[in-house]
Formats: sequence, C-alpha cells, structure tokens
Amino acid sequence: MTANLLDGKALATHIRQQLQQQVQTRFAQGLRPPGLAVVLVGNNPASQVYVRHKRNACAEVGFISKAYDLPQTSSQAELLDLLDQLNADETIDGILVQLPLPSQIDTETVIERIRPDKDVDGFHPYNVGRLALRLPLLRSCTPKGIMTLLNHTKIPLEGQDAIIIGQSNIVGRPMALELLAARCTITVCHSRTCNLAGKISQADIVVVAIGQANFVQGNWIKPGAVIIDVGMNRLSDGRLVGDVEFANAAKRASWITPVPGGVGPMTVASLLENTLQAAQNHP
Repeated sequence: MTANLLDGKALATHIRQQLQQQVQTRFAQGLRPPGLAVVLVGNNPASQVYVRHKRNACAEVGFISKAYDLPQTSSQAELLDLLDQLNADETIDGILVQLPLPSQIDTETVIERIRPDKDVDGFHPYNVGRLALRLPLLRSCTPKGIMTLLNHTKIPLEGQDAIIIGQSNIVGRPMALELLAARCTITVCHSRTCNLAGKISQADIVVVAIGQANFVQGNWIKPGAVIIDVGMNRLSDGRLVGDVEFANAAKRASWITPVPGGVGPMTVASLLENTLQAAQNHP
C-alpha cells in the first residue's frame, strides 16, 4: 500500500480563496473587513516566522492585520494592558498572542484575559468548554484544521478507533474532544503510556503531536490507517521532518500528511476562518 498524501497546502489555498470571496461580499454589503491583532512578545526566531506567515495570510484574504511587537523584557502587566485595549477595540475581531511567552509572563493568565469572542486561537477555557459540551464557537486552530483534513478523505469517522499521541492544551486535548464529537473512540497517550506501539497498531486514525523527530515507527502503523503528523522537527542536516517515520508509515497507511505542507498550512487557514467567524458574530 502507498498512502495518499493529505495535502494541507493545497486545501489551505482553496480555503483562503473562499475566504477572500467572503470578504469581498462583506465589502459589497458595506461591512468592514475582519480585523486581527497579532501580538508577539520577544524575538524568538520560530515565533517571528509563524507570525509573519499569519500576517501575510491575513493580507492575502483581505483582512486587516494589526501588529503589536513587544520587547522580550515586557512585563505581564504591560501585556495585559494591551489586551484590555484590544478587547475594547471595535475594529478588532480576533486577538492572537503568539506562544511561547517569556518566562516572566504566565501564559494561562494571558489566555484568560482575551475576550472569549475574540479568542481566535480557541485556547480560552470558555471555548474549550464549549467544545467539550459539543457546542463549539471558536475552535482550537490545529485540531480544527485536522478535522478539515480528515473530512477531506471522505472516510466516515463514526466508530473509528483514534489515538492521539500528546496531551497538550494546544493540540492533544482539544483534538480528543473534536474526534469524540465526531463519534470516534478515543485513546490519548502521553509520556506515562505503556505499550505505545501496541496501542498505535490498533488505531484507524493516528494523530501525533509530541515534537520528537521520527518517534512513531512505520511498522507500528495499522494497514490502512490515517496518519496526521503535527510534528515539525529540524534535523542536523537542515531537513524538516515530522514525529512519524514518514517513508515506512506511508507504505502502510491509506492517508498521511507530509511535513512540511500538511497540518501547518491548515492551522493558519483555521485561524483565518475563526477570525471571519468572530467578525460575523460581532455587531
């Protein structure tokens, strides 16, 4: 078996084209374009790259993107003051604070300071709670993008055995809620999980988000499984690889995401979808 590629880059391009058309429709109706505030604290190189991609994507679809770059030494109080201003700004529909934050700032306090209806990352406890109750509003971007990819395969999700490797608040936990809402049977694995290979070998859907290059071996994969690789790891020779041993896994899987070009573009596309949704929900 040779797996089909789940091309997140191509699907994200299609989504951005649709969003661009919706923004043009809003303009024709006399409505303002959606506004996204992107806050970056410090000079983390990876964060700078991610923020640049997000700002460029906003410009492409016709959103208004406002940049707020704060120095590494910014205090938590300074960041919270900025968030209060953005919460009150009627031209801002979505607020994104790029993670990770410097050590002097408590991430959870910052996330909870963002108004839930402007929380386009989908990290606020209110939005995660809504997802848990199967009443989603703004959904976490990476799991949302993964669900779009899974739906693209046309494989019925109901009754599938799904395993998530990683339990982070950004991917693992909301991913489990998304798949549970889709009526999958869920197993969430972490650093204390026993017999990980055996559990993966039974799964119809495998989502891996642990940040360890080639951690999941290809021979662990059940023939015909769908593999979603969230990892992005740079090897010593400069190559980018995922958390799954791609070449061998692709010989057994039915569908697999490439790295790069799989989940990453869909995360940004989901952020744009959330921002438009937030704008539509605001008067």
